[in-house]
Amino acid sequence: MRTVVTGANRGIGLELVRQLARRGDEVEACARNPAEAQALKALAGEKVRLHHLDVADDKSVSALAHALAGAPIDIVFNVAGVYGGPGQSVRQMAEDLLLADVAHTYQVNAIGALRVAVALLPNVRQGAVKKLVHVTSGMGSIDDNTSGGYYAYRMSKAALNMMSRSLAVDLKREGIASYVINPGWVQTDMGGRNAPTRVEDSVEAILREVDRATLADSGEFLDYKGGRLTW
Repeated sequence: MRTVVTGANRGIGLELVRQLARRGDEVEACARNPAEAQALKALAGEKVRLHHLDVADDKSVSALAHALAGAPIDIVFNVAGVYGGPGQSVRQMAEDLLLADVAHTYQVNAIGALRVAVALLPNVRQGAVKKLVHVTSGMGSIDDNTSGGYYAYRMSKAALNMMSRSLAVDLKREGIASYVINPGWVQTDMGGRNAPTRVEDSVEAILREVDRATLADSGEFLDYKGGRLTW
């Protein structure tokens, strides 16, 4: 099986590359600066090929699509994401909530994932598995938002969720599935050391749930623990 992983330089993306390669999959591992990603470079080889990719840049995504032209892709993992800056509280709005940060977060977390998915559709159409997987967050659930704040991050992930649902509707007749999956609160640079879930455990669970999901589950809000989250 051949997969594409964005945001492969660290955290969940890096661990996905590691576990996918370990189980025998071919991985097109994408990062903004792969030459500087030492842990990712250590995985490069017969099973893992590195690509420069900035999901917020049209030309960069087009270059990836050109490099992979004609190659069947079974699963695209949209992992690349940003947190949205430090000032995301309504109390900080007047001074710290920069709308430029909000727009950039949208550009990466939501529009970037759509940009990659659309660019690689010709490849996915040729694949055997035909899955688009977008790593979201429980913080993108409107129903679950009881604490407020984190405007840029929450808004971008809610938009990502809606994007995935629309892709699921539009592509189902072609046999292509689209899901978002919550990875949990994970011990990454973004999640911090106090997060309860090891990145290895999160990724192992993500792969289990993605492998288990079928076309009938397309458009759903998957959770790494199994089951579904509310929108």
